[in-house]
Amino acid sequence: MKKRVGILTSGGDCPGLNAAIRGAAKALYEMFGDEVEIVGILNGYTGLINGDYKEMNKSDFYGILPLGGTILGTSRQPFKTIQVVGADGVDKVANMIKTYNNLRLDCLLTLGGNGTHKTANLLSQKGLNVIGLPKTIDNDIFGTDRTFGFHTAVDIASEVLDRLHTTATSHSRVIVVECMGNKVGWLSLFSGIAGGADVILLPELPFSYEKVAKAVLKRKADGRNFAIVLVAEGALSKEEETLKRKTRVKRRGGTNVTPHVTQYIAEHTGIETRSMIPGHYLRGGTPSAYDRVLATEFGAYAAKLIKEEKYGLTVALKNDKVTCNRLEDIAGKAKPVPKDYDLIQYAKSIGISFCEG
Repeated sequence: MKKRVGILTSGGDCPGLNAAIRGAAKALYEMFGDEVEIVGILNGYTGLINGDYKEMNKSDFYGILPLGGTILGTSRQPFKTIQVVGADGVDKVANMIKTYNNLRLDCLLTLGGNGTHKTANLLSQKGLNVIGLPKTIDNDIFGTDRTFGFHTAVDIASEVLDRLHTTATSHSRVIVVECMGNKVGWLSLFSGIAGGADVILLPELPFSYEKVAKAVLKRKADGRNFAIVLVAEGALSKEEETLKRKTRVKRRGGTNVTPHVTQYIAEHTGIETRSMIPGHYLRGGTPSAYDRVLATEFGAYAAKLIKEEKYGLTVALKNDKVTCNRLEDIAGKAKPVPKDYDLIQYAKSIGISFCEG
């Protein structure tokens, strides 16, 4: 009896998606031979809602291991509106179930981050056979030590900092760099250490503006004519810690704290200060060797779960071993950097300041 497996990629793209797709497909072909059919759902959950798909052939998976982005396309379908019938009258959940049944799928692989996993869990609770694969450059999915895409983004962000060092030194400037990472600081912490940042501002450690300025002035007093300040996009000051998001955004005049950090440093140190936001640059391009291996492992493990007919799960890496979690146990849970995380302590021991308020 043939197995029909659907695959979709949802949410923000990241390096390693194609490697994971390839890993799952190649393992399925090895396990089932001609008795497996793979259906590519196009453009994430939007494709599942609208019935957009492609019957895949073995050749579709050739040459995609080093390819960035996703060959299936992706989109965002916010979980908070996934069960809301919009003005168009479309019942998104009902349509996804209908597409799954119309395609006669035995299982659906969903490659994505936190939002993707919440919708995957919802579909699992509705009776569909679903397996998740955790991808995101943010590394914020609960229950897994690493997500594929994270390692590559750390490499890219570190290179950005390397290049900014030369211009900061040449012009005796402070350069404030905003790093992606959603509401957690994993990407900023790792890339900040790897890229030699002098100050790292994390969402998990609300900062003091005054201490940021003091850290910059201390470098100047020590004879260093420049500084690199890395700001996680979710960073917030101590004064903002208890504020609701809407209030915080209104006070800032936007979602972004980076301009305020930049202005404060310039005004309170007298040093020329510039800001730089690499943004989506961190998500693009070919995956690192590490992410290719991890994504392949995750894809092959997902195929193993399909063979064993174990569903309602998501693949995970724990203590360097690929395993799985129940979707219901991890969906909707964030994974912040622990405040007592060893790497934070090591960073402090070499003089990196987190400027906690």
